[in-house]
Amino acid sequence: MKVTTFGLALAGLAFSAGAAFAQDAFKPAVVYDLGGKFDKSFNEGVHMGAEKYKKETGTDYRDFEPQNDAQREQALRRFARDGFSPIVAVGFSQETALKKVADEFPKTKFAIIDAVVEKPNVQSTVFKEHEGSFLVGLLAAQASKSGKVGFVGGMDIPLIRKFACGYVQGVKYAKKDAEVFQNMTGTTGAAWADPVKGGELAKSQIDRGADVIYHAAGGTGIGVLRATADAGKLGIGVDSNQNALHPGKMLTSMVKRVDIATYNVFDQAKKNTFKPGVSVLGLKEGGVDWALDDNNKALITPDMKASVDKASDGIKSGAITVHDYMADSKCPM
Repeated sequence: MKVTTFGLALAGLAFSAGAAFAQDAFKPAVVYDLGGKFDKSFNEGVHMGAEKYKKETGTDYRDFEPQNDAQREQALRRFARDGFSPIVAVGFSQETALKKVADEFPKTKFAIIDAVVEKPNVQSTVFKEHEGSFLVGLLAAQASKSGKVGFVGGMDIPLIRKFACGYVQGVKYAKKDAEVFQNMTGTTGAAWADPVKGGELAKSQIDRGADVIYHAAGGTGIGVLRATADAGKLGIGVDSNQNALHPGKMLTSMVKRVDIATYNVFDQAKKNTFKPGVSVLGLKEGGVDWALDDNNKALITPDMKASVDKASDGIKSGAITVHDYMADSKCPM
C-alpha cells in the first residue's frame, strides 16, 4: 500500500496529539491557509491568537500547515476523527472542505475565518476589511508626495477586491485626483506565497510614480514591503501589525483581528459558550483598525491622525459609508 508523505505527517500528528490529549475533552486545533503560519500576516495572526490562549491558560493545541488544496479537507477530517474540538479552519478556501467535514462530524465544534458556513456546529467570522482599508487609503493619500499610490493583492478573488475597493475610496476621499495602481499576484493559492513576484509588482508601481503601496497578499506581501522599503518609499501592511518589518518605512498596517477571533473560539469552546452562527466584525466591533506604534509614529502627523480619527468615527456612526465589493462588485472610483 502506498503511503504519502502527507499521510505520514498527519498520522504522526494524530498519534502525538492523541497521546497528549488522551484525558482531555477540550482539544483545540487549527488548519491554516496556504502560505504557512509564519507568513507575518493573516495566518500568523491566527497563530498569535492560539499562542496567547495557550500562554494564558496552559492549554496546548495542534495545528497543520497545508501545502496544497487537497490537504485542507484531509487535515480537517483527521483532526475531527481524532477527537479535536474546536477546529479552526483558516481562510475562505476551506469553505467547501468544511461543509463536507462538518456534516460528517456533527458533534465536533468547527469555526471558519473569512467565510460563512451555515451548519449547526460551525461558527463563522468575517470582517469588514473595506472599512479598515478605507482608513489606510486615507493615510496613504495624505502621505503621498507624488499623488500616486499602489495596491498589490494576492489571489484575485472578491475578498481581496474588497480590500482594494475600500483602499481606493479612502485615497479618493482625501484626494480626489490621486491615482491608484492595482495589481493582483495570481489566480491560484500560490499567489499568497510569492514574495519575488510581490516585489516585482511593487517595483513596477514605483516605476510609475507610486510612493505608498498597500498589500493584501499574505506572504507575497513580504516582498512588496521589502521592495518598497528598499526604494525609499512607504509600505502599508495588512492583517497583523507589520510596522516592525521596516521601521520608519511602514506608514501603517490595516489590522484585522483574526487573533481575537481565534482566541474567542478556543475560550468559548472551553467554557461551553460556543455558538454556531455568523459574526461580522468591523471598526465599530473592534475587528479592523489601523496601527500606530513607535515604528511609524514619526510618519503620522497630528493632522493625519485627526483626519483618520474623524473618518473612523464617521464610519462607526454611519455618516460615512464604505462600499462593500462583496455585496456589489461595482466599486466607485
